[in-house]
Amino acid sequence: MSQALPDDATPIHDLIGIGFGPSNVAMAIALSEHNASVGRQEAVTAHFFEQQPDFGWHRGMLIDDATMQVSFLKDLVTLRNPASEFSFLCYLQSRGRLIDFVNHKNLFPLRVEFHDYFEWAAAKVDDMVSYGHEVVDVRPVVRDGVVEYVDVTARSGAELVVHRARNLVIGTGLRPYMPEGVDRTDRIWHNSDLLARVKGLEGTRPSRFIVVGAGQSAAENVAFLHRRFPTAEVCAVFSRYGYSPADDSGFANRIFDPAAVDEYFTAPDEIKRKLMDYHGNTNYSVVDIDLIDDLYRQEYQEKVLGTERLRFLNVSRLTDVVETSGKVRTTVESLVTGERTPLDADVVVYATGYRSADGLGLLGEVEGFCHRDDQGRPRVERDYRVAADPALRCGIYLQGGTEHTHGITSSLLSNTAIRVGEILESIVGRSKEPTPGGPGRRNTADEISTPL
Repeated sequence: MSQALPDDATPIHDLIGIGFGPSNVAMAIALSEHNASVGRQEAVTAHFFEQQPDFGWHRGMLIDDATMQVSFLKDLVTLRNPASEFSFLCYLQSRGRLIDFVNHKNLFPLRVEFHDYFEWAAAKVDDMVSYGHEVVDVRPVVRDGVVEYVDVTARSGAELVVHRARNLVIGTGLRPYMPEGVDRTDRIWHNSDLLARVKGLEGTRPSRFIVVGAGQSAAENVAFLHRRFPTAEVCAVFSRYGYSPADDSGFANRIFDPAAVDEYFTAPDEIKRKLMDYHGNTNYSVVDIDLIDDLYRQEYQEKVLGTERLRFLNVSRLTDVVETSGKVRTTVESLVTGERTPLDADVVVYATGYRSADGLGLLGEVEGFCHRDDQGRPRVERDYRVAADPALRCGIYLQGGTEHTHGITSSLLSNTAIRVGEILESIVGRSKEPTPGGPGRRNTADEISTPL
């Protein structure tokens, strides 16, 4: 454990954020708006580290015609502060497209447009972030027998910097998931790499793609590859009879409401499981009905014309995936009969989703103070703070990886604006709590950065 902190220690951040995707961009915006509304003494000091060289959100899936599956009103700020200058509507006004968007009569922008909105918003708070910095170490700092602060070490090239903080907000996002035993290669892709990988095929004439998966990304991959390579066959492999439509009806969408987080958090574990079973079809392994209809129409048209390039290998799974010289050899196995059919392809794309990163895995010694449940998942309070031993006074907050405690919106945009407001409220409230035998904990000051 680190040495005790002397009384005349250098001032520290109130908050350090790890990762600067949409969730922590929203966090930075909430901080900026809070600080603009209070005096200097009440301002919350913060800094964020992002290992990417600049802002980027699922760049590999920014297909030209792909749309968001969430209303533009669920942007980074509107549900928390409808008057915010960081809203999607303000972004549209700055781009000269507000009237055009209104005339479009559509709640769901293009994904590439929403990414541009994120970049626009991130640029407005980029004084809070260090891009190209990977957090490599988190160490406890002890004061009066408790871990009052943490020292966060970030690496940029050969340089290491150390920042000290009272609170961490971990927003490291999702990690692409591949089936066990399958590795990503030049011909075996995860859909998160789609656009970058497709560029590498320019000038070639692939004859067959296989896309594994039954969700929105899988269907978008199938449609994109079929359109992008007009002489190639595209085979979709999934265990269902067909794509299932997403339930975006008004009543079902209440699972994404801020109030639903309160209800989910207090529900018994059995009810939590039932709620996820009931409403998983609002988000998981489902596809927009318009896209389903388009793909079915295309397949039927090709059958009529005798030019079948689009194939759906349903109630099946892909096995024996082996990359050879210039090809990927696979086997398609029927889940009904067990019949196995060889199928070679130029490329296999796995649209098999993502998994939340274990935020506590970054914490080193500090992780030992954090509590986990009997399944190894972090115990998380309603304010998104990780439950911990009393000896850890530094707050550890999670943006993501809390689906088991806070419900389906854990890794989604739907509740981001509300969540960051709740985290900020918790941090400000806890900063006013007195320490045992001493005054309140606030010691706000400018950021520090100490080269090693």
